[in-house]
Amino acid sequence: MGIEMVFKIAAIGIIVAVLNQLLIRSGREDQAMMTTLAGLIVVLTILVKEISTLFITIQGLFDL
Repeated sequence: MGIEMVFKIAAIGIIVAVLNQLLIRSGREDQAMMTTLAGLIVVLTILVKEISTLFITIQGLFDL
């Protein structure tokens, strides 16, 4: 996991926060909530892939 991953997650967070504020100010709270949930799912998907890679590396390290 490199610094690129941190920047990617931060960029997603910033984009979701801006979209959330725009949608709330325009009176679309439901769409703002869906946007936030979509951003969370995208970030969790990225993290699950990285955790999976970590477990595979540990498994190979200990020959399990």
